[in-house]
Amino acid sequence: MHTLPQLPYDYAALEPSIDAATMEIHHLKHHQAYIDKLNAAITGKANLEAMSLEDLVKGVNSLSDDVKMAVRNHAGGHFNHSLFWLMMKPAGGGEPTGNLATAIATTFTDFVTFRQKFTEAAANRFGSGWAWLIVTADKKLAVTSTPNQDNPLMTGVAEIEGTPILGLDVWEHAYYLKYQNRRPEYIEAFWSIINWPQVEDNFKKATS
Repeated sequence: MHTLPQLPYDYAALEPSIDAATMEIHHLKHHQAYIDKLNAAITGKANLEAMSLEDLVKGVNSLSDDVKMAVRNHAGGHFNHSLFWLMMKPAGGGEPTGNLATAIATTFTDFVTFRQKFTEAAANRFGSGWAWLIVTADKKLAVTSTPNQDNPLMTGVAEIEGTPILGLDVWEHAYYLKYQNRRPEYIEAFWSIINWPQVEDNFKKATS
């Protein structure tokens, strides 16, 4: 069954961008709840129990109606958060280097333009959801967003499909204790804690 991953840093490590209380509640309460509900949804269904988390997310649209929405919401929540924790690190930020930097320049002209487009995707996502930088099937970069716990890997669900290499959670539980209704401030703070080496590794795997 699925279990909660440990964070590679302590809850206070991302201060002041994200406060310790938010990180602890987000990880121990919200993420754990997605896992608990996912496990409840697939328990006793041997075919689903045997599937990896990524395969559950990719194939959610082909599941039977009795489990489809539960897996979409809760496998999505588990997968998205498991990625999210790794995309941040203390003293992160800056800009990517190497092949990812080149691909960003090719796709968006420059890093500043990419940052603006990603910020807009996060700020303009109505209600709850995520902003993403993805690698599409033709190995190109794209910025997109998804509602709720949907993920670009969800075939037949996501508006723009692809492999996510960077994501930002814009559910209110991700920022409300510190920023209240000031989502743009939270988005701005995220840029100072991005783990670009991890994103670059994600890009390498997605394009190999």
